[in-house]
Amino acid sequence: MQRVPAAGHNRVVMRISDLRAAAVGRLRACLVQGISPRRLAFTVSIGFVLGCIPVVGVPTALCVVLALVLRLNQPAIQAANYAAMPFQVALIIPFARLGGKLTPAGWQPALNLTTLASALIHSPARMMLHSSASFLGQLGLFALQALVAWLLLAIPVVLLLTLALTKVFRRVPALATVPTAD
Repeated sequence: MQRVPAAGHNRVVMRISDLRAAAVGRLRACLVQGISPRRLAFTVSIGFVLGCIPVVGVPTALCVVLALVLRLNQPAIQAANYAAMPFQVALIIPFARLGGKLTPAGWQPALNLTTLASALIHSPARMMLHSSASFLGQLGLFALQALVAWLLLAIPVVLLLTLALTKVFRRVPALATVPTAD
């Protein structure tokens, strides 16, 4: 049995613009499958704020669980979560500093960032071997302080983002025709 090449078979290479158009079309179809602008704005807001949690590795699982519980759009919440990753990394230290100011004096001090940076640059192995329990305890306290600050800011940010994004999404033609009864 011999295979006969189809007409135009030598033109296998797709143009990048064709791939981009196909990807955008499929993503748009996933995002707007009957979801109202307000619901999509809420989903994106939740995904973005969860993506900024100052504990690396936690946001993706939280987004999956919350989207299942609240019946939110999984592709939209995960896209917002991944878009927030640079902010997550950039906000860890500011969240920890704010959390340090908000927590009781008995929780002080968390990691001294100058000392930590110096120890990590000069002798990270010695620091971990010499006082790994102390280091891990301080790291846990640092994360807890950052989480306190994030918790304080999360709800107002979700509300503000939802309001702003609802206005933006109502201007998107594909979303404007969806009923807003949710």
